[in-house]
Amino acid sequence: MRKVELRMNEENKYLIIKKLVETDGNKKRAAIKLNCTVRTVNRLILKYKNEGKAGFVHGNRSKIPSTAIPLDVKNKIIKLYIEEYSDANFTHFCEIIEEDLNIKISDTTLNKWLREENIISPKARKKTRKILKETLKTKLENTSSKKIQNVIKEAIAIVDEKDAHPRRPRCKYMGEMIQMDASSYEWLKNKVWHLHLAVDDATGEVVGAYFDNQETLKGYYNVFYQILTNYGIPAMFYTDRRTVFEYKRKNNAFDDEDTFTQFSYACHNLGVDIKTTSVAQAKGRIERMNQTFQSRLPVDLRRAHITDIESANEFLKSYLKKFNDQFALHLNTTKSVFETQPSLEKINCTLAVLSPRKIDSGHSIKFKNKIYIPVTEKGIPTYLKNKMDCMVIEAFDGNLYVNVLDQIHIMKEVPEHELYSIEFDEKVIEKKPKKKYIPPMSHPWKQASYLNYLAKQKHRNFGANV
Repeated sequence: MRKVELRMNEENKYLIIKKLVETDGNKKRAAIKLNCTVRTVNRLILKYKNEGKAGFVHGNRSKIPSTAIPLDVKNKIIKLYIEEYSDANFTHFCEIIEEDLNIKISDTTLNKWLREENIISPKARKKTRKILKETLKTKLENTSSKKIQNVIKEAIAIVDEKDAHPRRPRCKYMGEMIQMDASSYEWLKNKVWHLHLAVDDATGEVVGAYFDNQETLKGYYNVFYQILTNYGIPAMFYTDRRTVFEYKRKNNAFDDEDTFTQFSYACHNLGVDIKTTSVAQAKGRIERMNQTFQSRLPVDLRRAHITDIESANEFLKSYLKKFNDQFALHLNTTKSVFETQPSLEKINCTLAVLSPRKIDSGHSIKFKNKIYIPVTEKGIPTYLKNKMDCMVIEAFDGNLYVNVLDQIHIMKEVPEHELYSIEFDEKVIEKKPKKKYIPPMSHPWKQASYLNYLAKQKHRNFGANV
């Protein structure tokens, strides 16, 4: 006869009913002990008489729940995580499973399954990693098999510790503070890019994102463009102490590296304050957001079959909306202090790179290893004096202009060779050149204003260093 094993509560119930039957005791007293009714006690007496000890075993013992996930599906999910999504956090992976396999599981269930395989989330806390290390070391000491020891050692090697950022109160209003930073990471296999990110401190909404090969002015200008067109003019940027944001003293006032102050000059003209810090923990909102993107975005880029940086930037447009819908705080009480969006023409003029130059003896300007000549709206060349000061304006849309004596001209490239020969090529009927648009002279493009701003920044920087 098979031995019947009861659990603690079943054993207690069995002993009370057994004693009740054998001694013909008081049913009401037994009901009080079992916290049930006398009618239930009568049913238990019948079970005892008909089935004996086996009648007290719960009916669902050893049965698989109807809601349980089949073992083959469980193994498939674990294998999929280990082989393809080991860099995804558990919550993100559960979302992927629901989207791709139409299987809904909780991150707690997934955590339990993967813990059995000595796998923890990439976002696990320091304490969790420490506990797992201790558990694995105990297993390592109690294992004699070399093969199992190697597996345990590999598991210990991937358990590393990560620093946290201290919390601080959020700003009260949306647009009051935008934290901005660039994150260097291997977003695709063997492709390290810099993701320029901007996040609103009050709501945690990502208001701009752009990939570039390095941390560049172009990257931050594109993020600024997204903020201006989608939200408006913020009150303040909180960034690290890069020369993109904070002027670094140069010996030569006309050094090309001075273009790295363009971002602060654009902010100056839009009335946006810039606050910088060399302490990463001070702007924990953007630092944590960088970690979140490093955890989720590479997985989503792979799933979208992205292979180049242009496609990645296009993918970010739809990705940010989905990301913000899921993670940003949508509070009806959060007031926005973004100023009204500027016109596209003003944005194009403001997010420009201004580079001081001199007219050469050929009435031309050298810019980025190419030769240009100033022309009017109708395409008529303008001949200027040798060594005359001018300022090349590279607008956000890529068009080139030059400011000479507060007059704006279009820059027309001078090719090394003529495009065709009058003597030896077929006669080409030249179309009358169309009149090109020249933006009106505005404050950001005045050379005197820009140079005065540079001088003030140099003086302030020099005073801080003395």
